Amino acid sequence: MGNNEVTKSNIIKSLVYKFIERCGYQGIAFIVQIILARLLDPTDYGVLTILTIFTTLAQVFVQSGFNTALIQRKDATDNDFSSVFYVSISIAVLLYGVLFAASPFIADFYGMPELKKIMRILALILIPGAFNSIQNAKIAKEMQFKKLMYCTLGAVIISGTVGILMAYMGFGVWALVAQQLSNQVSICIIMMFVVKWRPKLVFEFDRVKTLFSFGWKLLCSNLIDTLYKDLRSLVIGKKYDSKTLGFYNRGKQFPELIINNINGAVQSVMLPALAKHQNDKARMKAMMRRSIVTSSFIIFPIVMGLAVTAEPLVSLILSDKWMPCVPYMRIYCFTMAFYPIHSANLQALNAQGRSDIFLKLEIIKKLFGIIILLITVFCFDSPIAIAMGGAVATLISCFINASPNKILLEYNYFEQMRDIVPSAGISLIMGAVTYCVQFLGLASWLTLLIQIPLGIVVYIVLAELFRLECYKYLKTNILGFLKKRKKSA
Repeated sequence: MGNNEVTKSNIIKSLVYKFIERCGYQGIAFIVQIILARLLDPTDYGVLTILTIFTTLAQVFVQSGFNTALIQRKDATDNDFSSVFYVSISIAVLLYGVLFAASPFIADFYGMPELKKIMRILALILIPGAFNSIQNAKIAKEMQFKKLMYCTLGAVIISGTVGILMAYMGFGVWALVAQQLSNQVSICIIMMFVVKWRPKLVFEFDRVKTLFSFGWKLLCSNLIDTLYKDLRSLVIGKKYDSKTLGFYNRGKQFPELIINNINGAVQSVMLPALAKHQNDKARMKAMMRRSIVTSSFIIFPIVMGLAVTAEPLVSLILSDKWMPCVPYMRIYCFTMAFYPIHSANLQALNAQGRSDIFLKLEIIKKLFGIIILLITVFCFDSPIAIAMGGAVATLISCFINASPNKILLEYNYFEQMRDIVPSAGISLIMGAVTYCVQFLGLASWLTLLIQIPLGIVVYIVLAELFRLECYKYLKTNILGFLKKRKKSA
């Protein structure tokens, strides 16, 4: 009983700190992105999106699934962390060389000579990123998310300031490059002071092999997933133009920014928590169910609210030059709504050490996704259709991800869908009520001023009226946490 209470207390405390970190990061990053979007042109974002695809793929290799393996292994030692650190740094340096050499070919392929120089500077983020991945694994392993909160918030303030100043001074796309670079470097430096871990002069090849036996499947899975996610951007950037890609990326960016931060907060805490109970299937199912129900209750009203308020929101905060991104934003609101189910199922597999199943699922999902992408490209020839095809593929993937846990944890997709229906239902009602405000024909700022508080009130009232268990759970635990904090202060 005592151990369960301690574990529950640690999980709730970690979740609260992770949410503070993610919400703080999200809030600051949101403000930074608004300012940058008003100062820069959609073409600048299109150029950066093309290059970020390549650096993101390289970062998957740098991490190599080792960070997840370090978290999952109960017997991971400081020697393991040090050994993995040297492997990650070596891969980062090697891949920087590859991108440096490949930059002229990338520039020629897209017909943009400026990409060569930008790629060679932007790719430098791989090196501090390698260090960060090990530091993050150490924090997650020990569930010290309060420390991560300080690091992330400090880094986003520094990088946001650098990006805004350079954009204001007319540096264009280089402002976005400097923002990304300064974020990685500053979080690396801050973590060196906050996280009391330093690599030792030790390298244990046998331990690296053991960790890689788990991690290589995650590497392949993450590589397939990242390449697949960026495939649409690659197609749009090549088939249309950088401005269209800028609108597509901006429409995708806001839902991703919000949902990845919230869902990422939950799942980064859940992986080490689930891993500690990997031999107790009933306990794992209960924790996984709690993750899906709670994160859906938080995420559904956010994506619904964002979809409903997309037009006045974009007009007010980004200016009318960004209005073509609204359809993409609404499509990605629907797409991102299902991420809690995806993540919970996949993290449960990771916690059980089933990276083999994880890899098989990725291959199956991406085959479906590529078929849908080909249909949308050749049959419809529209960037909107390409985005909608991604939403359909996400819905199919939801059922594929849930299938293994039907056997492993006896938690099938019908149960999972049933668990999210209450939150989805009241979110739809809330969305319908708040959308009606737009028929009043008010100014954008006044429309939002009415819609946002109205949506919050309607959602809470409906949760109270229908007595949603997840609402009562969240309210009880948050109030309990605040009371403890008040007493300790």
